[in-house]
Amino acid sequence: MPPPYRIETERLVVRGWEPRDAPLLKDAVDSSLEHLRPWLPWAHEDPQPLEAKVELLRGFRGRFDLGQDFVYGIFSPDESEAIGGTGFHTRQGEGIFEIGYWIRASRAGQGLCTEATAALTRVGLELGGVSRIEIRVDPANEASLAIPRKLGYVEEGTLRAVLQDSSGAARDAVVFALLPDELAGTPSAAVPLKAFDAAGDQVL
Repeated sequence: MPPPYRIETERLVVRGWEPRDAPLLKDAVDSSLEHLRPWLPWAHEDPQPLEAKVELLRGFRGRFDLGQDFVYGIFSPDESEAIGGTGFHTRQGEGIFEIGYWIRASRAGQGLCTEATAALTRVGLELGGVSRIEIRVDPANEASLAIPRKLGYVEEGTLRAVLQDSSGAARDAVVFALLPDELAGTPSAAVPLKAFDAAGDQVL
């Protein structure tokens, strides 16, 4: 089945972005540029006008609805704050989800990105029908490296020159993966959550 539109954990709502979220996204990114720019080339294009964020989120939602790529926002429980972003990316090929993530600077170090990633890992392997979930991280990004390690992912190795930094220079990536039969017993398997489809029906 397709990934759910909404996931609720103990401290978060993880759901597909909507154009109305543009002010929240802009605030999260604009307040975190120094925090994001070393690792995310797109952050060098910010700050952008609000209209550009609306168009960005329209694209995210359109690809989500078409089943092409699944980008989520990470929100506070009342959805008044965008805490970060995550998603199931399909760029590694059929049967594989790649999880990416970022967190706003004011919320770093609170375990929220780990909580969101654990929820996506469980949902992806229990509902998504994929044979593999990957996380790819710049070897210098210690905070991001810690997340798959905490969640029981297998560190498979380092691929050379598969990422790009903001200048277009090639960067290495540490590849982590988890397979369906490896989920049991990991922190992701035990994360409390509820997941809902596009119609609002609970699917997990």
